[in-house]
Amino acid sequence: MQRARALALVAALAGCDPFHTGFEDVEAARYYEAGRRVSVPAPKPVLRAMNYNVKFGGGRIDFFFDCFGDRVLMSKSEVVRHLERLAEKIREVDPDVLVVQELDVNSKRAAYVDQMQWLLDHTELDYGVYASQWKADYVPSDGIGAVDSGNGILSKYPITGASRIALDLRSDQSGLERYFYLKRNVLRATVNVGETKVVVVATHAEAYAKDGTKKRHIERFEAELDRWSSAGNVVLGAGDLNTLPPGTEKQHDFPDSVCTNEDFVADDYRAEATWLESLYARYESEIPLAVYQADNASYFSHTTDKNGFWNRKLDYFFTNAAVVPGSGLVHQDEAHGGTATMPLSDHAPLSVEIALE
Repeated sequence: MQRARALALVAALAGCDPFHTGFEDVEAARYYEAGRRVSVPAPKPVLRAMNYNVKFGGGRIDFFFDCFGDRVLMSKSEVVRHLERLAEKIREVDPDVLVVQELDVNSKRAAYVDQMQWLLDHTELDYGVYASQWKADYVPSDGIGAVDSGNGILSKYPITGASRIALDLRSDQSGLERYFYLKRNVLRATVNVGETKVVVVATHAEAYAKDGTKKRHIERFEAELDRWSSAGNVVLGAGDLNTLPPGTEKQHDFPDSVCTNEDFVADDYRAEATWLESLYARYESEIPLAVYQADNASYFSHTTDKNGFWNRKLDYFFTNAAVVPGSGLVHQDEAHGGTATMPLSDHAPLSVEIALE
C-alpha cells in the first residue's frame, strides 16, 4: 500500500521532475581529478585504451535483476573489496585511457561510494569525466532508493570539451516506468596527448527495449564518431553496445537470458548483428571482424549467467587510427595473466593500442 501511494504521488508530480531524473539534450559532463595527481606523462606514439563494464562494483553478487537472487544493496566493505580487485586489474593493464560503464557515484546500492573518484585515487589515471545514465533522488521500487550510475572516461592525460549527449528514450514503457528508467547517453571528451587531441566517444546502448531503441543508440554513437572523424580528429569509440558482431554463431546451448520476467529478457541479439556492419566497415576495431568470426569464443566479453564461461561479445572499440597489430585483447579470466576477471563483473575488459603518429 505504501509503495502504491508513493507511485501515485510520483505519477501526479512527474511533469515537474520531483526526483530529478531528467537531463538536457546536451550538457556538460562532470569533471574529476585524482586526489594525488602526478605530472602529466610525456606523449607517446601509441595510446593504450581499456574498455570495461564494471557492474557498479557489484562483482558477482546475486542481484534481483540478474534473476539469480534477491540482493539489492551492498555494504561499503563489499563495494571497496570489489573496487580493489577492479583497480588491481586496471593497474595490470595500465591503460592511458579507460572507458567504463555502470559506474556508481552516489547510489544507495553501492553504499554511496563515489566509484569514479575511488578508481582515480587508486590507479595511475588522474583525470576523469562522468555522465549519469540512471539518476534519481529516490527510486520507489525494490528498495533501490537514491541512484546515480553512468559512463566514465578516465585518463593519464588532461581531458577537455566533455559533453553528455542524451540518447532516445524507450517508447515501449508507461510514462511512470520511463520517468524512473535509465536515460542513456553518449559521453564525448577530448583527451589531450601532448599536441595530439583524441576524441573519445563512449556509450552504453539499451539492452531490453523491443521498439528499436537500441538500434537508434548505436546509430547515434556512430554519427558522433563520424562527426569528429570527418573534422580531421583521431577518434576512439568504446562501450557496451549490447549487440553481437556480424556473423556471430552460438558456441554453447544457452538461453539469451536466464530471466523469466519479460522486463529483463534481452532482445534476440543474433537478429541485430547487422547493426554493427557499418562500424566494422568504416573503422578499425580491437579485434578485426574476420579474426573474430574465425575463432570468436576467445573474444567473448560477457556472460548471461553464472556458468563460469564467457558466452558472447557485447563490448567494443572502434577507431579511425591504426590499431597496433595483435594489441587487441579481451581479458578473459587469467588468459593474459594477472587478476581473474570472471569474479569482478559480468563483463570482461578489453584493451587495445592505437598509433598516434
